[in-house]
Parts: sequence; C-alpha cells; structure tokens
Amino acid sequence: MVGTERTSSTISSIAAEAGVSVPTVSKVLNGRSDVAPATRARVEDIVAKHGYRRRNRGPVRTGPPIIDLVFHEMTNEWSMEIIRAVEKTAGAAGAGMVLSELGGRHRPAEEWLDYVLARRPLGVILVLARLTDAQHDQLTSRGIPSVVVDTDGEPRPGIPAVGSTNWDGGLAATRHLIELGHRRIAVISGPPDVLCSRARVDGFRSAHDQAGIAYDPSMIRWGDFYIPGGERHARELLSRPDRPTAIFAGSDMQAVGLIHAARELGLRIPEDLSVVGYDDLPIASWYSPTLTTVHQPLRQMAATATQMVLTLARGEQPSALRVDLATELVVRESTAPPPSL
Repeated sequence: MVGTERTSSTISSIAAEAGVSVPTVSKVLNGRSDVAPATRARVEDIVAKHGYRRRNRGPVRTGPPIIDLVFHEMTNEWSMEIIRAVEKTAGAAGAGMVLSELGGRHRPAEEWLDYVLARRPLGVILVLARLTDAQHDQLTSRGIPSVVVDTDGEPRPGIPAVGSTNWDGGLAATRHLIELGHRRIAVISGPPDVLCSRARVDGFRSAHDQAGIAYDPSMIRWGDFYIPGGERHARELLSRPDRPTAIFAGSDMQAVGLIHAARELGLRIPEDLSVVGYDDLPIASWYSPTLTTVHQPLRQMAATATQMVLTLARGEQPSALRVDLATELVVRESTAPPPSL
C-alpha cells in the first residue's frame, strides 16, 4: 500500500466515503490501471478534498533518473537518429533512457503502463504513438509527463508534441520535380492513418494545384515507410504503360526500395526516373546516386521533446506545447529533367 501523510484509518475513511474497498483506494493512489475511470475520478476527488499527499515508499531507484522512449516500431536508421539525440540530451542532464517498442501498434497496452509506473521515470516520449486518455490521466496523476514526437494523429489538446512541417516538405519535393519538367509524378507515402503521411501527400497535391497541373489519383500510393513497401509499389507504378518519370517517396528507405525495383526493370536513376526521398538519413548522402531528399530534423525534434520532458519534470511549463520544426529540400544526384527534355 502506498505511503501517505495520514494513517491507514484515513484511507479507510476515504474508501468508506467513496463507497469502495481499501484496496481500490490503494490502487488509485498507486496509479494502477485496473480501476474504472468513474471510480478513479471519485476517489481522486475525495483524496484532493482531504488534502491527501502521497509519499513514495516504492522501490528506491539506485541509478540515474530515466526517460522512457517509446516507439510504435523500432527499425532502421530513422529510429537510431531519434535514440541518439534523446540519449545525448538526457545524458547531459544526468538522466538515462529506457527503450520500449509497441510492435507496430500506435497505442500502448496496459501492461506497458504498469511497467512505466513501476519504473517511475522523469517522463515519457512517444514516437508515432499516443496514449489513450485514461493512460495519460494515470501518468499525470503520478506526476509523469508525456511528449509525443511525429504523432500518428492529431494530439489531444494540451499534450506537448514535436513534429516537422510535413506539408511543406511534400510541397517542396513535388515542386522541385515539376520545375525540372516532370508531369507524370507519383508519390509513395507512408500509412494513410498516420498524420505525417497524409500531410506529405497534401503537399504533393498542393504543388500540382499551384502549378495548374492535374495529378493522377492512381499515382498516389500508401506504403509503410520501409524498403519492401517502396519496392512493391514502384514495381506496380513502373510497369504501367504511362509510367511516372519521377517518384516522390515518403521516406529515404522507401526511396531505396523503389530504386532497387527501377534498376531491376532496366531503368537508370536519374536519366530515366527521378527519385526524391524524405528524412535525409545518413544513407541519402552515400547511396549511389546520392539521394535528393527532404531533410527532416529528426535529432532536433528528439532533443526538443527531451528538453520538454525535463522541463515538465521540474514542474515548469515549456515555452510552447506544439513545436513544428522546418523541413528543407536537399538536392543531390537522383533528380534530373525527364528523358524527353
């Protein structure tokens, strides 16, 4: 049972007033997830009314304070860019880092919440994932702040979030191809239920609209950000009789996959097909040909989110709850005018 500044009889009084058992009150005080929301709210109201203050008598942490970094799926260099930045920023503040992976899900399971409550971190950073309202409330009740990075959807009001200007990135990538003279341009974005994927495609559409050029809706494909997805969609697009002369990929890894597919079909990059990626991972500058891509400031995004957590953990408010960092087109060797020009 959690320690308090009152006696156990006061806990009994709170339980009696709330019409629940003493163990239920203990679960609420300990932030356990197996309490109905209405019951939790009733107990917390009574606890607040009595000025109840909880003391920590749980396991004593022997190492440095930690930040929980949670990925919906942890793969390739994209994840490593974020991990390196969180580790560096947290380390400079004397904090450590714990990694979790949700197996492709965008919402943590309740078991994850129990582990976090047991670790008592300074805060939680979620990448392409979000807490449910109940999970957020449980962490907040224990003084554990959370920040989302590149959220999969529109974050709940008041939730600190760090992202980038994905619409601008999609616009810049497509505008570059249009200015080179391309008119049959395809896009292979990420999953349609992920906010950044939709924003990049919206930028793709807007670039066509601004140039007064119609786009073919069948040239818009929803991928998964990974090499096999880029390769699969590229094979389909490049096998069409009206194949695109340029493809904007929603990630550098998808761009690598589509280049593999293009080469197997006998196409040269950029002589026969121009390719633009997204993220500007290290692979973009050493791949052959070097990849024109949209620079997404992943390390800066992760460092900003970490600083937000550290600020909130001190009981202070960050200067802004929503931060969108600028993207920038980086032109390299994988784009050129279409073959007919």
